[in-house]
Amino acid sequence: MVDTAFVTSTQARYRLLYLTFAAALAAGGLWAALIEGPAMRASTQQQLDHEFTAENLGFCEKFGMRSGASEFLTCIQELAIIRQRQADRDRAAELGIL
Repeated sequence: MVDTAFVTSTQARYRLLYLTFAAALAAGGLWAALIEGPAMRASTQQQLDHEFTAENLGFCEKFGMRSGASEFLTCIQELAIIRQRQADRDRAAELGIL
């Protein structure tokens, strides 16, 4: 005959262990989302800005516009407009507008 008090006690221990594990996972997820998330997004945005700057420099210099020249500044501004329009199209496509 099985001791029902023992079975119930064992089940309660496993349930407590499971709930503790689930709480630890939830706490880790919240920490990652609330604490690490903004820092990761900022780092990614900084890296993306650096890549855009390097691409813009390379593109404009490829067509003979040296850094510091008025044509170079115009080229950089036009590239910024093109990138913004593409970002707008991407957002519109995500929303199902396009």
